[in-house]
Amino acid sequence: MFAERLKHLRRSRELNQVQLARGLGVRKQSVSNWENDNIMPSVEMLERVANFFEVTTDYLLGRNEGLDEGLAVDVTGLNRSEIDHIRQLVEDLRKR
Repeated sequence: MFAERLKHLRRSRELNQVQLARGLGVRKQSVSNWENDNIMPSVEMLERVANFFEVTTDYLLGRNEGLDEGLAVDVTGLNRSEIDHIRQLVEDLRKR
């Protein structure tokens, strides 16, 4: 699951493996190994990847698959401004 999610997140940001590696402070080979499901990153690196993409480690590991429908919204690929807009819409709806 991690390999698939990492590749999806990287592509959604229109990054190649070299660019992602630079952003994370690792070599391109590490990113390639993760995306090909050859190895898993360390816990510390998993946290760094989550922070880089502004997602949870649970999302990266596929641990949110069992959530009830409607309790989570996948905002993958959206920028910070778009995510903030969605949060504001939710807050406005709660006030109704």
